Amino acid sequence: MSALDRVLWRNADFRRFFAGQFVTNAGDSLYTVAMLWLAFELSGSTLVTGALNAILLLPWLLQVFAGPLVDRLPLERVLVGSQVVQGTVVLVLPLAAALNSLHVGVLFAVAPILMLASLLMAPMETALLPRIVDDERLPGANAALSTVTLGLDMVFDALGGGFVAVFGATTLFLADSATFAGAALLFAGIRLGVATRTDERTKSRAESVAPTVRSVLRSYVSDLQDGVRMLRGTVFVELILMTAVANFTTGVTLAILPAFGDGLGGPAVYGLLLGALGIGRLVGSLVGPWFEGVPYGRMLLVHGLAACCWLAAVLVSSPALTVVLFGLALVPAGISGVLSSTLNQRVFPADLLGRISATKGTASGATLPLGSLIGGAIAETLGTTTTMALAASGFGFTAVYVLFRPRLRRLPAIGTATPDDFDVEAEIK
Repeated sequence: MSALDRVLWRNADFRRFFAGQFVTNAGDSLYTVAMLWLAFELSGSTLVTGALNAILLLPWLLQVFAGPLVDRLPLERVLVGSQVVQGTVVLVLPLAAALNSLHVGVLFAVAPILMLASLLMAPMETALLPRIVDDERLPGANAALSTVTLGLDMVFDALGGGFVAVFGATTLFLADSATFAGAALLFAGIRLGVATRTDERTKSRAESVAPTVRSVLRSYVSDLQDGVRMLRGTVFVELILMTAVANFTTGVTLAILPAFGDGLGGPAVYGLLLGALGIGRLVGSLVGPWFEGVPYGRMLLVHGLAACCWLAAVLVSSPALTVVLFGLALVPAGISGVLSSTLNQRVFPADLLGRISATKGTASGATLPLGSLIGGAIAETLGTTTTMALAASGFGFTAVYVLFRPRLRRLPAIGTATPDDFDVEAEIK
């Protein structure tokens, strides 16, 4: 462990946030795997699982509206409140099962509440880190958090699949409620500092307007415009396009994975497939900082290998090999996640990170629920296996697009990146 890593882990607030993210992402994974399997078990339809998954994925579409709130409201209260709401709501499902009233309609009633409670988490992480971690330690902090936000959470998907196979989905929701209670206690102990890198407009506004709900609503449109303006005309527009295509096919995959796993062996295999996707991203997240010195444009080309692994995973006849190949296909995505987070924090003003992250996340992630809806319908027509094979095109598109864009191929390494390299202006005009 390097000296910087040791200093990072001595940071009590970062340790609490890391532990809280670990626990709450475990909770998210548990209720997602249980709800989607229940939906498939109760309906036998990929269209139903696709529609339910689309609701659970709506934070990717709606987080643009959360960005201004993240930048202005007390993050400590929002962190704790979201965990309390989720922990309470998941208890509705075992209660409905005990009353013999559990059906698909109950799942569709609970899912939107869980979705809204988790809406702020994605942009909040980007905005919160610079307030508790020094700038030079951001790469290590992003890598550490990626292990739980992009990796270990889906390891719990694998455990959740096994748990469902042995004990049933409704029992899983009882354990899930406890994870959210634990996360709330951890987040409650965090004390945030003040972001040091701000643009002049944001600084002036922060000094003159108290961060109340009324002030947030008053400046809402202006805040959203800040995020859009900062991104307009930058290289990030093309990067967002590529991520949007990959996210569309990811949405397709998540919608039909219960049916695909059922065909290979049932809920345990479904959990292993989800776990493989998470472990692949986990491995990528852990090694991501090693690639800070590699030109970013070259790293994007590696997604072509991911597409080949994905296609092979669908075509092989061995379930075990399928699981392994799916995991390998997600390694480049894990690397990109770490590099992208560090890039955002290095080229954008700190006080705009919440709304910029939310704007980027919404623009690229809006295709996740769309892919889930469409994927469920496509699988009903073409079959699960064919649809899964087509999903490889998401990674393939990134590699092909970069090949035909010299500007992207020449992007510098993240470790030496400056705002000018990505056409980012230092201040909002």
